[in-house]
Amino acid sequence: MKRLLAALLCALVLLPALACAEDAAPVTADQQPAVDAAKTWLAGIDAGAYGKSWDGGSAYFRGAVSQKDWETALTAFRKPLGALGSRRITKAKSLTSLAGAPDGTYVVMEFATSFANKKEAFETVCFSREADGSWRAAGYFIR
Repeated sequence: MKRLLAALLCALVLLPALACAEDAAPVTADQQPAVDAAKTWLAGIDAGAYGKSWDGGSAYFRGAVSQKDWETALTAFRKPLGALGSRRITKAKSLTSLAGAPDGTYVVMEFATSFANKKEAFETVCFSREADGSWRAAGYFIR
């Protein structure tokens, strides 16, 4: 079961994570709303509100993983890292296409993060702009 959840979590975000390559730049004014939404969403995960973070996912995200599987995956992979120490954005990249996902407006971000039980980690977060103009999570990966 753990292997399946790990594969599922990685499948959701592996391609967006790879898309955030070295050519990504510091945050632009156009990307800032997505970055702000990602910080708020990550804060919910930090607080243990895993179900709420699923609710804050994009339609694509919610269609790709059930709420129960998402909560199980975060409990298995995020919870053991402990409390947030610090988080800072290191790069962001705007994209209109991701392999395996519908074309749209995406911002892939990387955060340098430290946790109580892991001093150096990198979180890659992909957010998509929904039809209503809101920014919602489309993928999440911790390494």
